[in-house]
Amino acid sequence: MKFTKHIFILIASFTFLVACKKEQPKMFSPDGNLEMHFDISKNALFITQLFKGDTIINKSPLGLVIDHSNIFENFEVKKIEKRHFQEIWRPVIGKSKQVENNYNELTLYGVKRGENTTEFSVVIRCYNDGFAYRYNIPKQEQRDSVQIHSESTRLHFKSDFTFWGYNGEHHNIGPTIWSKSKDTSYKIPLVTKCSPHTYVGIHEAEIVRYAPFKIQKSDKDNSVGIKVDKTKDKLPVKTSWRTFIIGEKPGDLVNSNLLVNLNEPCKIEDTSWIKPGRAVWDWRVWGYKASDGFEYGLNTKSHYRFIDFAAENNIQYLLIDADWYGPEFEEKSDPTKARDGIDIEACMAYAKTKNVGVILYLNDVGAKKFGLERILKQFSDWGAMGVKYGFMSGSMEEKVRHTRNVVALCAKYRLMVNFHDGPVAPSGDDRTWPNLITKEFCHSQADALRSYFPETIVTTTFVNMMAGAIDNCDGWFDFNKSIERVRVFQEIPGTVSAEVAKLIVVYTGMNIMPDAPEEYLKKDDLFDCIRKMPAQFDSFKIMDGEIGEYIVVARQAGHSWFVGALTNRESRELNVDLSFLSDDENYNITIYEDAETTHFLDERETYNIRKLTGKKRDNINLKLAKGGGASLYIEKL
Repeated sequence: MKFTKHIFILIASFTFLVACKKEQPKMFSPDGNLEMHFDISKNALFITQLFKGDTIINKSPLGLVIDHSNIFENFEVKKIEKRHFQEIWRPVIGKSKQVENNYNELTLYGVKRGENTTEFSVVIRCYNDGFAYRYNIPKQEQRDSVQIHSESTRLHFKSDFTFWGYNGEHHNIGPTIWSKSKDTSYKIPLVTKCSPHTYVGIHEAEIVRYAPFKIQKSDKDNSVGIKVDKTKDKLPVKTSWRTFIIGEKPGDLVNSNLLVNLNEPCKIEDTSWIKPGRAVWDWRVWGYKASDGFEYGLNTKSHYRFIDFAAENNIQYLLIDADWYGPEFEEKSDPTKARDGIDIEACMAYAKTKNVGVILYLNDVGAKKFGLERILKQFSDWGAMGVKYGFMSGSMEEKVRHTRNVVALCAKYRLMVNFHDGPVAPSGDDRTWPNLITKEFCHSQADALRSYFPETIVTTTFVNMMAGAIDNCDGWFDFNKSIERVRVFQEIPGTVSAEVAKLIVVYTGMNIMPDAPEEYLKKDDLFDCIRKMPAQFDSFKIMDGEIGEYIVVARQAGHSWFVGALTNRESRELNVDLSFLSDDENYNITIYEDAETTHFLDERETYNIRKLTGKKRDNINLKLAKGGGASLYIEKL
């Protein structure tokens, strides 16, 4: 059964021909709050963009340079089509049970005259929460390929702005004033604060063939450019969607479904095997010694112990990480054969009796040496539920195309996939391939031989997570002795209450939990909040927050709700408004929070639990320690 069926679709369109004279069409978002003005002449296409009556982007040129010439130089407009599209569809994994896709669209069909006459179109969509455009170059008689040299788009924002940017496995860039920034280009996504009540997130949707673009700064006028890698391809050619998500608060950018709406519908006919959830994980537990004398390592005995714990505590998966088939970077390590001490088939069989799925790690070296499809088929035959794919090599364009190939082949063998170690940015493509459950598009805790500090999580969740689901490896409970383990390289800053809250705040298809089962059970009353969480929440919404300072997220689970709150290195009090609850209902509320003396460096494992009753329109006061957090479990009486 395919679960991405449409509930309804409404399409209205019309076409009008454009005379040779200068034309200035307009387009609005369905709610009228977002406005696009177009200025078309013989040698240029300009856009101006407004939000709620205020200009955000002044008159700015679009442009794509192919074969050393801008497509808008000496071009003619053949026709312009406008249409309205509206549908409601159900995602397999998403921020809500159903998604509205509602936009107005303008398509300009043109022909560039000259030595290499080229037909093309530019498609621009206007949503209530942003706009997007892409270039299409169809098949044509006079040529069979095209070379894209650059993009000449220059967006002139009305005023200078503050921005934050993606920074790989490091703390995010920003906050920085654009005019004072020193670098000339930045990776996507980029989040800008244009005014106290206007945020614009710049990203890309449907990255399926070409390298992601970068944001380019002009030394002359501080304009925002789109920098693409040079590439040559056979026709037809479609670029990715250049996307601009707009909201009054930073959380609006993450709450948006604009990126998934710009991707094609699900291509997997039967999606019943795609099941999100939480996973215990062996990698960070190596070397942990339990009170009964057992020491965890890379062996099947340890994996059985993980499976038993998962089965008893509402955890759906075990992730067996690197080196299970030999040293991951050695070419002789064959992913279809387990190393000594590991019996993969026995492990799979045992996990199946406990109703626990197994995720297997696969390094790019082994995948390319021993044959990707051969390996994935073997994983599937063993009974694996998914793959964690690490350290993909190649140019960015090669990585984009290989990522799509991996996802499609995983779908063929009914495997979910999680990309790590510098993956291609999420771009809403999990709508098309919902087995793409998450990516380590962040600095997950204790990875890259480093630990991150509290300000990172309250920045990443506004910037990186705007792109899509991220694997942040949350759920540390043993702070005091974790440094003694083989795969922990620095002391981990944070609080145990904040770690529980991260499992609510971070949007992902798979929560990878890094600690030992025994450490969770030592704090069983706190762990009970995790135990109560569903494998997949029904909703996701950032209720409050400021980038780099704090965040509050609410998520529904049937008739119950979970709320997670996190802060940076500053302690703070927050009021959580319960207006999202149902009318005329009373609720039991359990609050898991930092103790009075908790501190993200000095006292990380203390916490309090309190209970009260409440109803809609009540406010819950939370006190977050420095670097701390809190969680609410709200259950209808």
